[in-house]
Amino acid sequence: MTIRFQTLRAAAATALLASSALALGAPQVPQDPTLRASQPERGQIASPVVVPLDQATLAALPREAVRQALPESVLHCEGVSLLSLLRASGAMPSGRLPLAHLARYVVADARDGQRVLFALAELDPETGRREVFVVDRCDGRALSDKDGPLRLLVPGDARPARALRQLEALT
Repeated sequence: MTIRFQTLRAAAATALLASSALALGAPQVPQDPTLRASQPERGQIASPVVVPLDQATLAALPREAVRQALPESVLHCEGVSLLSLLRASGAMPSGRLPLAHLARYVVADARDGQRVLFALAELDPETGRREVFVVDRCDGRALSDKDGPLRLLVPGDARPARALRQLEALT
């Protein structure tokens, strides 16, 4: 009962303020149902962009050591950061991420049909700072067919659900 009374009192106060504004001659904004917020400026990058995962592209990027805790073990791998791969392929702009790109994302597809998604904003060093890596070696050896030839690792995820085996495509 108390909540209903408070809700009614708040609604009455709002109505009283609105009628007071009308009585005092406050300017009224016409209601036009055709008015909409303008669309944000489109980015300079076409969509979708297929990111190359060939050996030449990966070899041209700086390699990093990556440690990923999994439920059954800890992986010690090496590969390239997804951020540098996206920037090198033109799928993500270098420097500050423009606001128009905050709604863009990357989809990673695996050979077994699993798919994971990352927002560009979470990968951007000035926004989300999420580190994601495309690795091709773990424990000093090339990945097996069961895990590779490429694997996606996300060391900062609380649960390694996006640590994707058998990475085939990035779009």
